Amino acid sequence: MADRVAADAAADAAQKRMRRPRSLRARITLLATVAVAIVMIVGSLAFHLVLSASIHAATERAAETRAEELAARIATGGPGVVAAIEDDAAQLIDDAGRVIAASDDADDRALPRVESGRVVDVDGDALLLVREDVDGGNADGGRELILGVSVEDDRETLATVAMLLTVSTIAVVGVVAGVTWWVVGRSLRPVARIRAEVEAITADRLDRRVAEPPSGDEIAALAVTMNRMLDRLDSASAAQGRFVADASHELRSPLATIRQHAELARAHPEASSLDDLAGVVTDEGARMQHLVDALLLLARLDEQAPRRADAVDLDDIALAEVARLRSRGVAVDASGIGAARVTGDPRLLGQLVRNLADNAARHAVSRVAIAVGHGGDRVVLTVDDDGTGIPEDERSRVFERFVRLDEGRARDAGGSGLGLAIVHGVATSAGGSVAIGDGPLGGARFTVELPAASGS
Repeated sequence: MADRVAADAAADAAQKRMRRPRSLRARITLLATVAVAIVMIVGSLAFHLVLSASIHAATERAAETRAEELAARIATGGPGVVAAIEDDAAQLIDDAGRVIAASDDADDRALPRVESGRVVDVDGDALLLVREDVDGGNADGGRELILGVSVEDDRETLATVAMLLTVSTIAVVGVVAGVTWWVVGRSLRPVARIRAEVEAITADRLDRRVAEPPSGDEIAALAVTMNRMLDRLDSASAAQGRFVADASHELRSPLATIRQHAELARAHPEASSLDDLAGVVTDEGARMQHLVDALLLLARLDEQAPRRADAVDLDDIALAEVARLRSRGVAVDASGIGAARVTGDPRLLGQLVRNLADNAARHAVSRVAIAVGHGGDRVVLTVDDDGTGIPEDERSRVFERFVRLDEGRARDAGGSGLGLAIVHGVATSAGGSVAIGDGPLGGARFTVELPAASGS
């Protein structure tokens, strides 16, 4: 039980962290500040180390030069030269380490015999010691000069530099943080405005658009992209509204017909028989079923769900439609049908060919032609009729749903306006395309291109 409570608490904490707003402005400012701080600190430490080494080397060279000069003077002037030294600590010692002579700053303390160039602490004073042999020794044996140069001034200089570097680092980091916070906030201000404008756009106000900044930068590109998305949403919403209205109208008509005949049969039984009413109900029910089936097929095509990808003999489907049309008394030219295989759903491809065949038969005067062939790596299906054709400026509209160019035709002749929309949806879902042109028979030519099956 305790483990479950702990797990629930951890899950709640994780959800709170996920819901916690994260400011892009704060993150960018923090990142820039940390980066500049690291660069400044590393640069300051490197500068301080280089400066310290440079000052130490300069002091050591000066001390060695001074020791060489004193050694030369001691060789000619004797140990008394050491006693006259006033600014530095110096001692002249023999081989046994006994002090022969010392300056005023070193007469009461022994300077350690360490490696030349080392800094040591002697009675609280930091001294850089250098050693120099003195020529011209006497019977006392060899002599050596130990010279100690104070480095307190060097340390004070380095401390001042360190303080200045610290202050400058803090100042630069603070300025960078402030400037970054201001610049990012100013840059993101249009984003906040765009977000507020988009949040105010509702489903019934898709005609609104966000203001596009004139800067021409990424924020302006975001606004342009947002407006294009709103254009698509507005168009889709309008199309959906028209679709629902048209579908409602199409479904209302057969229902109204059935109701009218039913009311007539009830009010005037002598004017209508049961067979007449059954015939009307059967015909209008079939029409409604065809319409509903077409709407469901279009909905499945819109979902873009995975579909079958079988190797289908498109010529067999075309020949079956030729036989069906001929059985209805339509003259069909099938001489252009050749062997061709495509990849797709057999049922959907059959619906595509049937819709094109019915559309051609509906608009033909006396003749229809169906052809299937290869065009490179594509299979080309053409359906021609000898009707009046389709005006060029209307050829893109016929693939929209519930579009019937000839509104003067009877419903049975004109169709529901969904057949060519299904053709376009099936062709697109199969990776193909459909186009309309002028046919050799004088009417319209529908050309469908589909990917050929591998090995076809």
